[in-house]
Amino acid sequence: MPDETTIVYGVNPAFEVLRAGRRTVREAYLNRSSADSPRLRKLAALLQARNIPHRLVEKGQLIDLTGSRDHQGVALVTDPYPYVPFAELLGQPRLVLLDNIEDPHNVGAVIRSAEVLGFNGLLLPRRGSPGILPSVLKASAGACEFLSIAINCAANQYVKIAKEEGYHIAALDGKGQTSLEELQRRLPRKLLLVVGGEDKGVGQFILNEADDVISIPRRGQVSSLNASVAAGIALAALAAED
Repeated sequence: MPDETTIVYGVNPAFEVLRAGRRTVREAYLNRSSADSPRLRKLAALLQARNIPHRLVEKGQLIDLTGSRDHQGVALVTDPYPYVPFAELLGQPRLVLLDNIEDPHNVGAVIRSAEVLGFNGLLLPRRGSPGILPSVLKASAGACEFLSIAINCAANQYVKIAKEEGYHIAALDGKGQTSLEELQRRLPRKLLLVVGGEDKGVGQFILNEADDVISIPRRGQVSSLNASVAAGIALAALAAED
């Protein structure tokens, strides 16, 4: 298979790639044994309407093609994911940066929340991030296709440039001295929210540079939240007002 293609798998990601229309779909493979299911029939009809070649294959072929048993009977051969330069996102009122988040499922879950809650763009470090892998796209339920995502700077560079462009930098950290509710009350016009991983958290440079290090008040007994859940709570609280 040519190097300039990638594999998308999963029913929702396949539909969203087609609906978004941001990248060319070259061909598709559907599981022969489940081709009569309502969703795969609908997908096949859409592929036919778009003049995209598709064929029925055995489940084992899909596993070989996708490298996953979680393919849900669908694989698309597409152009690579269309990242955007960070410079094109500057000026947008709401951006989120993922720092030290390496798990594809957490990355995908944050992307899904960011897109649903109206954040304008997402920043991934060029090192230490999985990028928009097929597993990330599937975990995002296809939301990657509707969100502008940059991956051309280091995390610290994103923050330095954003500060120069007038962004309020808010880093999410369990030991933060500013509560999420407090920042919500004085919602900044331009915000870069930084979310860290569960193991390393937000890097010290960014914590030092942040205008606010924010925490989510804990009212129960468990000591911490999953990174993507914490991100979802903060994204909902700090979304731009209509």
